[in-house]
Amino acid sequence: MPMLLNLTIALVGLLLLVWGAERFVHGAAGLARSLGVSTLVIGLTVVSLGTSAPELLVNFTAQLTGAPAMAFGNVVGSNIANIGLVLGVSALLLPLTVHSQVLRREYPLLLGVTILLGAMIMDEGLQPLEGVLLTIGLVGYAYWTFRDARRAKDDPFLAEVTEDVPEALPVGKAVLWLLVGLAGLVLGSRGLVFGAAEMAQAVGISDLVIGLTLVAFGTSLPELAASLAAVAKKEDDLVVGNVVGSCLLNILLVLGVPAMIGGMPTGPEAVWRDLPVLIGLTLILGPLFINGPRGSYRINRLEGGVLMVAYVGYVFWVIQSSLGGGGA
Repeated sequence: MPMLLNLTIALVGLLLLVWGAERFVHGAAGLARSLGVSTLVIGLTVVSLGTSAPELLVNFTAQLTGAPAMAFGNVVGSNIANIGLVLGVSALLLPLTVHSQVLRREYPLLLGVTILLGAMIMDEGLQPLEGVLLTIGLVGYAYWTFRDARRAKDDPFLAEVTEDVPEALPVGKAVLWLLVGLAGLVLGSRGLVFGAAEMAQAVGISDLVIGLTLVAFGTSLPELAASLAAVAKKEDDLVVGNVVGSCLLNILLVLGVPAMIGGMPTGPEAVWRDLPVLIGLTLILGPLFINGPRGSYRINRLEGGVLMVAYVGYVFWVIQSSLGGGGA
């Protein structure tokens, strides 16, 4: 199949995926509000899961169509994009001062889960049992998040989460948008995975590389859009909370659940190249938030630029090593 046609299929699938995620969240949140669910619960579940829905649908599609390495690359690449691209661009536009305890509460967990993932793939793959363990971790994370939310209702991050919850919709209209959004997610994920896999085969690069780059960039667009919208409203805590929460969900949910279906072989490159980069970027997050006023954390424009350059450099490294025959 011609390269241009494959690229068109992938791009149309990507656009449908992003649009479907937005419509799915709009319908699900509108339905939940009509049913009397609190805005805090909606914000911590429907809205948070909505930005990870593209990654989840893409990973299920990739896993079920025989491209598990693409699924793994999608998660690792998305997390690298979340930290380097999303957080970097946001900080370049507006230095981020975080007053919430979100990092003190969730950052150590994110770092621990990321290092655990690195340990799990030392045998160059994720086993189904390891997928089960990650999924159990997801349940524990959800319980911990809601418990903390009840104890810290005045937290700035939680306040910004509730402010951004969509308005209530009539039940019929909400269900319609929910189903339309779900259809967009399913069809978009199939188009993106098919087009990306065909392009990878034509160019001679692996499913892992196409997952780390094109697919991961595409599935990170909802996080980028949400963060830019939060930057425009000067909701610093929401920008950082979205990134940290999305990275956690990507590992525990988006990687954990599909990995239970037959496991995920990753190859040696994920062990020596990709996970070390992800762990390094995650480690960098800690010190970046100490350089601020007493009682708060801050990412300035210079640090945002460093994150952005790190992301671009990583993508070029992956592509160059692959095309040069020395990588995945």
